[in-house]
This record gives sequence, structure tokens and C-alpha cells, in this order.
Amino acid sequence: MTHRRLHRRALCAALCSLPWMLMVTPASSAPQPAAAGPATPAMPEELQPLLPGAQLRGSGVLRFFGLRVYEARLWTTPAFSAEDYASQRLGLVLSYDRRLEGAAIADRSIAEMRRVGAFSEVQAQQWLILMKQAFPDVKPGDRLLGWHDGQGGVRFYYNGRQTAELSDPLYARLFFGIWLAPQSSAPALRQSLLGLPG
Repeated sequence: MTHRRLHRRALCAALCSLPWMLMVTPASSAPQPAAAGPATPAMPEELQPLLPGAQLRGSGVLRFFGLRVYEARLWTTPAFSAEDYASQRLGLVLSYDRRLEGAAIADRSIAEMRRVGAFSEVQAQQWLILMKQAFPDVKPGDRLLGWHDGQGGVRFYYNGRQTAELSDPLYARLFFGIWLAPQSSAPALRQSLLGLPG
């Protein structure tokens, strides 16, 4: 195993063992309309037909000892309600700045979902299989996107290519709750994504 591969595994292990709230710095704390101007990021092409008329609600950066890991952006309809995020149409985009293994992202997602709500070990294993398919290894510049139809339908995209799909309202609530639920281990990032006052 090369030194670079060992370093990547060590980073993944560290990211999966530390609370996410230790690594979060807000990038934005207020909703930003999609047509606000040239400084506003464009909505990913794959999201446009799924979420017409959406706006960039907020964004935030996840950091690890000062190093950027990814920037998260939340796209919603204008009528989006933060209190009822689980029944809202939305798109969550993670733009990565570091190399991470997809299996580590999936494992960490299961751990964070347990903070939001309870589920069985059978469900955990089913969802883990799905997320290992949905999340390939990522490198700087890669983008993962999760879309929710507001009724439990979820699709995942990697750099614009669909990687997985399921219909499961419990999964949708718990997965997007990693970032959007009050139980999130990253409250600063949650506030930034939802455009809530600090």
C-alpha cells in the first residue's frame, strides 16, 4: 500500500471518528436567490429538471483541522419550510476538496443518521449497501448530489451521473436530517444551510 493510500485511509478514519461539529465553519448564513448575480453558484444541471424554480437557500464549509473537506449547498423551492424539511423537495450538493473513500462516507452517514432517529440493523445494512453504490471514492473537484422529491423518493448523483435511487420516507428523513434536523451534530452548518439566524 502506497504512502498516499495510507494517508487517505488515515484521513477517512479520522473524519469518521470525530464529531462533525468540530469541523464546521459557515460559508453563508442567509438564503440566496438563484438569480442573485454572478457570485451565486449555478444550480447543477442534473438538478434543474428535478427542482424547477429552486433557489440556493444556504451553504457552509466542512473543515478538518483547518483543511476544507467539502462545501455543502442546499437548493430548495421558495416555499421551503425548515421545520418540515422531511416533506420538502430539495437538493443537497457536496463539492469535495479532499480525497475520501466512498465506503467511509457511507459508514459515517449511517452513524450520523442514528443521531436523527432510530432504525433497525436490517435497515442499516440495506441502506449501507445502497450508499456504497451511491457514493464512489471522491477526489478534489468531485460533486455528490442528493435529491428528495418530498414524498420519500431519493436519488443520488456523482458528478452529474445518477448512481442510486430509492423510495423510503424514513431513509429520506434520516439521511437529509444529517444536515437539516435539529439533532444534527453540525449545528453551525445546519444554520448556514437553512439560512437561520446565528
